[in-house]
Amino acid sequence: MRAPSTTGHADGEQLRDHIAAELARARSRTALLTEVVDDADLMRQHSPLMSPLVWDLAHVGNQEELWLVRDVGGREPVRCDIDELYDAFKQPRRDRPALPLLPPAEARAYLGTVRDKVHDLLEAVSFTERPLVADGFAFGMIVQHEQQHDETMLATHQLRSGPAVLHAAPPPEPSARVGGSVLVPAGAFTMGTDIDPWALDNERPAHVVDLPAYVIDAAPVSNGQYAEFIADGGYTDPRWWSAAGWAYRVEAQLAAPLHWQPDSDGWAYRRFGRTERVRSDEPVVHVCFHEAQAYAAWAGKRLPTEAEWEKAARWDPATGRSRRYPWGDDDPTDAHANLGQRHLRPAPVGAYPAGASPLGVHQLIGDVWEWTSTPLRGHPGFTAFPYREYSEVFFGDEHRVLRGGSFGTDRSACRGTFRNWDYPIRRQIFSGFRCARDAHPDESHR
Repeated sequence: MRAPSTTGHADGEQLRDHIAAELARARSRTALLTEVVDDADLMRQHSPLMSPLVWDLAHVGNQEELWLVRDVGGREPVRCDIDELYDAFKQPRRDRPALPLLPPAEARAYLGTVRDKVHDLLEAVSFTERPLVADGFAFGMIVQHEQQHDETMLATHQLRSGPAVLHAAPPPEPSARVGGSVLVPAGAFTMGTDIDPWALDNERPAHVVDLPAYVIDAAPVSNGQYAEFIADGGYTDPRWWSAAGWAYRVEAQLAAPLHWQPDSDGWAYRRFGRTERVRSDEPVVHVCFHEAQAYAAWAGKRLPTEAEWEKAARWDPATGRSRRYPWGDDDPTDAHANLGQRHLRPAPVGAYPAGASPLGVHQLIGDVWEWTSTPLRGHPGFTAFPYREYSEVFFGDEHRVLRGGSFGTDRSACRGTFRNWDYPIRRQIFSGFRCARDAHPDESHR
């Protein structure tokens, strides 16, 4: 359910219960990701692109202390001596293994102490109109922060060597035939939000965007479709690539998505310690923006803009209203989307018909983060809150926006307005894409 309103005593108690449950749910996932490996593995850096897992572990506790214990609660610091160690802006990921990090047992004890203080605070806090605490925003921000780091730790698990330590049931099999593309009619829609109580600053404010008609794929690009691009020489033909993309392809010697390995008659994939055949109907994952852009050019299409993605995901042609999710305003259930590490892979195309948009666009939420062509900017009227470093410092041409969440994204950090971003060369994230194109004149008048 959505974070409850805080009008009245009963609703205030409902909000406290909701926050407590969300905090516990996030911490349970953090524990799972950090308790399945030994201390040496927690302290090890598995890739220079990622932190040691133990850094993420203590970092989520430090952010919880900074924002909830100290700022919201106005209470004495628990460990102000470690603030700089766990400042993501002061400590680049590649340098973190050399820092005097808290060892695992000490990190876990620190998280427990902070959480005890937060529980005490939650019993006493008044959800006033102070923006940081209204509707429990600061608590929601911390829940989302921890879940985002849990997804980051899941990506670290994908990069680690050794036997499998994570286990999950396979996603559902397809129950709908999905293919082709969908026409999105010309017209205005409301992008962003003013009403979602835990929406972050870059999702705000709501504003009207008027788009010409366009066509968008009904599903993310699949492994089978992407394998056709590879087989057709897509990685060796510079005409499909931007200048920056081709330069990176050559420099990094890209020849297939990350973790793909040639098999006897196709491709295999190393996933969380297991090697298996690439399944043709799964959305392709672990491709960078440049690869997605090259595939789209090869297919005679392009990547959607961020506004096009959001209109396809939220706009209801029957009412003209923008929903929270493709299926409506209610939070995702297991029938709607592949989220929350419930499965350790994208679900095959057609597995979630209940999650489709009114126009018939499928799997916009969950499975794979979807690259868009849009650089990260603030919406018109953007105001940084509660600190510039959450998103404003990343605005510019260096980052591209991704939308929709992945199988590793929690529902608390994924909605129709949620915005992710990364460098165009990033492939360790759970990133895929779908294509779009301009509508032809005869299509746009249907």
